[in-house]
Amino acid sequence: MVCGGFTCSKNALCALNVVYMLVGLLLIGVAAWGKGFGIVSSIHIIGGVIAVGFFLLLIAIVGLIGAIHHHQVMLFFYMVILFVVFLFQFGVSCSCLAMNQDQQEKLLSSTWSLMGNSTKMELENNLDCCGLFNNTANQLMFDTDNSMCKASCLRMHNCKTCGNKMLQHASEALRILGGVGLFFSFTEILGVWLAMRYRNQKDPRANPSAFL
Repeated sequence: MVCGGFTCSKNALCALNVVYMLVGLLLIGVAAWGKGFGIVSSIHIIGGVIAVGFFLLLIAIVGLIGAIHHHQVMLFFYMVILFVVFLFQFGVSCSCLAMNQDQQEKLLSSTWSLMGNSTKMELENNLDCCGLFNNTANQLMFDTDNSMCKASCLRMHNCKTCGNKMLQHASEALRILGGVGLFFSFTEILGVWLAMRYRNQKDPRANPSAFL
């Protein structure tokens, strides 16, 4: 069977979904490892990473079963869901790559305001900083956070703001995140194409008179 035929499409789709399953299991494992070692204690962050990993694992299982059994309905839903994920991930990845410093500051400010006090204090202890941005727009929030801060830098009276520390590495992190997301988004559109191609092929071992 030459590549591009039924068997080749089936094997390629199965291999792609096995990779997705490994990535999903990796996300779940990393989240559990981070929680177990106390690296991240926020249940919202841990829950979000586990949810993404579980969702990717579920999609991969649907695609794998559909590919093995050449199941038309499962392959159709797999294509639709994967295409929606592609659109969302492609847009987010492009936004990460195009984000400038002012937009990064606004994003950090909006995210910081949604955090609980325990999460803020944990982040301040990990980064050895106090508050987010010490400016007019965020002065009230900064004073509140600074009064609760227990970072070790307070003993030496040389605490920097967490926002400035995060911005030092934000651009690099966004480039990496955007690049990785863009790469995986193209693997998703490859999965959609493979599934669509595979759905419209006939199994050579099936009854020739049966239309799939």
